[in-house]
Amino acid sequence: MPVKNPLLFRVSLFAVILTLVVIVLGAYVRLSHAGLGCPDWPGCYGHLDVPATEREVQLANDAYPERPVETAKAWKEMIHRYVASLLGLVIVSILCIAWAQCKNSRDLLLPGALLVIVIFQGLLGMWTVTLLLKPAVVTAHLLGGMTTLALLWWLALRYSGWPEPDLVSNSGLKTGLWLSVTCLLALIVQIALGGWTSTNYAALACYGFPQCNQQWWPEMDFADAFVLWRGLGIDYEGGVLDHPARVAIHMTHRFGALLLSALILYMVFYLFRLGKKFHLPAILLISVLFVQISLGIVNVSYGLPLLVATAHNGVAALLILVLLSILYYFVSMRSQGRAA
Repeated sequence: MPVKNPLLFRVSLFAVILTLVVIVLGAYVRLSHAGLGCPDWPGCYGHLDVPATEREVQLANDAYPERPVETAKAWKEMIHRYVASLLGLVIVSILCIAWAQCKNSRDLLLPGALLVIVIFQGLLGMWTVTLLLKPAVVTAHLLGGMTTLALLWWLALRYSGWPEPDLVSNSGLKTGLWLSVTCLLALIVQIALGGWTSTNYAALACYGFPQCNQQWWPEMDFADAFVLWRGLGIDYEGGVLDHPARVAIHMTHRFGALLLSALILYMVFYLFRLGKKFHLPAILLISVLFVQISLGIVNVSYGLPLLVATAHNGVAALLILVLLSILYYFVSMRSQGRAA
């Protein structure tokens, strides 16, 4: 299959891989409680790296007595910032290349939107630190990362020249399109719930599966669980919610997982019905879903192992890529049908 634009395809694909790394690193930083490893931004205790000498550490501790230097946590945070900065430069390069090769102003819309989003992501990263891990900001930062990943993958698919013209009935295209959109929207909501669960330190509010703390319906406080803004000056490290509110968040995330799984299973069934050429994406979709569910069960059964919890975020990103690829296929086939 000939690639439509080899240079932009390769750069976009590199950006997709880099975004996956940024998302996984961000999850690792958050889950290892290193989100405030550097109490300032964009540097770390006023440095472009981490204070190393005894004098530098002493000066940093004097400047931030409430956040003494923890070298391991600080390096985790700074490495995440370095990779995120590199991603920003790659996105700028995509826009520059697209500008140089521009034949239609519409070709610049997606690269331009990506630049705006990555700038806003930088602001969210700053606010994550300065607002002391405020859940609404950290969750928005996660969603911004997933949005960046999705748009870069869409861009890479567009530059790839895939798919080649194919025959799919109009009714099959329409149903597949709406199913893909529905599953993708449900996944976005589920990722937001996962981010809210993590940033409110509610992942360990329930132990065990399928029950929660040996109860089918534990005490839950939904009224306090989803308050998006609680004012300024609150340190959210470790969480501020009472246990019933954390349980409500955790259980909502589980309910969302059930709904999303049902939608994806129906999508898989539909793809199998469309014919053999859809069997591979159907198998890939159900496989990624199975891995994600398994990681979630391991998390609640074994007390949120760091690597497993980090992988849970990474596989959610992969699920976005699979669903987006299926959606792109149906959109392309419909566009080709109209053009014909």
